[in-house]
Amino acid sequence: MAIKQPDLTINISNHQSSLQIFKAAASNFISSLSGKMFTFGLGLMLLDETHSAISFGINMIISPIVGLLCLVPIGNLIDTYSHKTVLTGSLTARTLALILFAASINLFTATAKLIPIVLFLIIDAISTNINDTCYSAATHELVNAHNIQRLSSLTQSAISLSSILSPALGVGLYSLVGFSGFVILEIVATLASFGIMLTMKFHYHATNQFANSQHAPVTSHSQFAKFHSGLNYMRSRTMIKITILLSVILNFLYTAVTIGIPYILKDQLHTGNGPIGVLETGSAIGMLLGSLLLTLLPPTGQKRLFLKLIIPVLILDSQILLLGVLFMTSQSPTGYALLGSFIMGILAFALVILNITFQVYLQQTVPIKLLGRVVATLTTVNSSIMPIGTLMFTLIFQSTTHGGLVLIINGILLLGYTLLLLRPLNQAIHSEQP
Repeated sequence: MAIKQPDLTINISNHQSSLQIFKAAASNFISSLSGKMFTFGLGLMLLDETHSAISFGINMIISPIVGLLCLVPIGNLIDTYSHKTVLTGSLTARTLALILFAASINLFTATAKLIPIVLFLIIDAISTNINDTCYSAATHELVNAHNIQRLSSLTQSAISLSSILSPALGVGLYSLVGFSGFVILEIVATLASFGIMLTMKFHYHATNQFANSQHAPVTSHSQFAKFHSGLNYMRSRTMIKITILLSVILNFLYTAVTIGIPYILKDQLHTGNGPIGVLETGSAIGMLLGSLLLTLLPPTGQKRLFLKLIIPVLILDSQILLLGVLFMTSQSPTGYALLGSFIMGILAFALVILNITFQVYLQQTVPIKLLGRVVATLTTVNSSIMPIGTLMFTLIFQSTTHGGLVLIINGILLLGYTLLLLRPLNQAIHSEQP
């Protein structure tokens, strides 16, 4: 059954779209760079104060839990109220939380610092979830249909560039200004992103989907009923269901790469910290190149969608396998760093192309009034599996001296799983062609 295309008849010129894309990319770069440095500084401060191994992983635990608990209200909120109003409220709350956090953090010592930190990270996770989902749902209000791919690609380029710059800047700034300086920098960056957002024009749809939102009574029953309509829509979309099946397993097995690289290199191969940083830089460069490539290529809509989705997945599978093979061979630290960064670059290149291609597909096929709930659900489903993968692969890596073999097995399993989904995915794409 062919899917009905969303009504995209909002009059936005190419010039207006280009201006909006520039503002969105600048805002993403500022918030992503400062956020990554803030997280880095927070981890270092906690490590100094508590000497706990959880110092650099606390946010990875809190964010998925908050996302799961807030899935229903956030999805409904974004599809009910004007997106600029929602973003204004979210960024205001985050700014106030940062100011309160800065004023209170030094009132606590040692492990007691976890109290204000956890409270702030909960608010931060809610705000980040709202902001990311809201911007995705507002894509059609910011740019015309021809520029959706450019918007997704350039905002991802800004995030990738911040990933390249943040490690070095984070180390240098932490030595100069300490954690207090990071908090002040994050407040300034949040205000800057807030200011940019206020200058952006949100072109609301002609049907004025938010017109009656102020008068609708909000009850727990209506909240779940509204969200349930979004779930029913996703259940009706075979393509979305198969993509969830693929992305959940992909995210689960990919946690082995995230956890395994530093553990294998430092604890099993005894290479020190240098190669770890080089592999992270290679990954960030791969993401940047992939997003820039999609920025330069003309949008092709849903043409050859099957190939645009499955080729990056197969490349990703093979690179995880090759990474395991590399770690099972005898190399110098320089060899691990150079070959590993090349593999990670290709892996990240494929991953970012896969993500942007699917984001654009959602924007082109999901009704505007349902985008918030659909994006929130997909984001939560994908992130919720990661804490389980983190725990499981931590135990696996600590129980073996051959971490590379774990990655090889993961690559083979993922490759086999992908091959099983080839035919269902192809059939789903053809059945939903307009």
